[in-house]
Amino acid sequence: MKVLVIEDDPEISESFALTVRMRWPEADVISTELGEHGLELAGSEKPDLILLDIQLPDVSGFDVLKSIRLFSEVPVIILTVKGDEGDVVKGLELGADDYISKPCGQLELLARVHARLRGSGRSRDEMPLSLGPLHLDPLVRSVTCSGKEVKLTAIESRILHQLMRKGGRVATYSELSRDIWGNEYPGSVDSLRVHVKRLRAKIESNLSNPRLIVNEPGVGYFLARRN
Repeated sequence: MKVLVIEDDPEISESFALTVRMRWPEADVISTELGEHGLELAGSEKPDLILLDIQLPDVSGFDVLKSIRLFSEVPVIILTVKGDEGDVVKGLELGADDYISKPCGQLELLARVHARLRGSGRSRDEMPLSLGPLHLDPLVRSVTCSGKEVKLTAIESRILHQLMRKGGRVATYSELSRDIWGNEYPGSVDSLRVHVKRLRAKIESNLSNPRLIVNEPGVGYFLARRN
């Protein structure tokens, strides 16, 4: 396994590297403080995963992400200042697979990395599903809602897949967190809410009154049964 860390804080880079190697001793962790160099490494080293800071000294991490997506579908986890939802949303729209709010704990980092590395090769979860007006193809991360096709991020696809498999029953926060990240960690529910918000923006006609993905306060989410 090879992980590329593009982060301008050496202490954070080293902390990430140590945490990854604790879980995967054989991991090859490469780091750089510069976005341009990181972009070169993304092409030459062909990492299995990229951790990308969005605030870099030479170029914007968003520009690095856009360039990476021109030639690679490697999983990218963006690193952002805690609570900066605008940066999270922009990163997801540009093709990031997930995000980590800095500072973050070891459990959260391992959960996020593990989720992205196990994201391929789950054949059962690649089968298309239909429920009401929704038709999901997890293999290409695409959902058709009332005749309109929409592309999803990896996590959005996982969330919708879980909800559709439930068939209208509630998927708890714990169930969704375990399915996406492998386990729960402090802050996982808040992260889940951000992804659900983005998913709703893609398939709901009225965000102020969601009719497809419904929240059961304090419990989780379910899909309303509609034809």
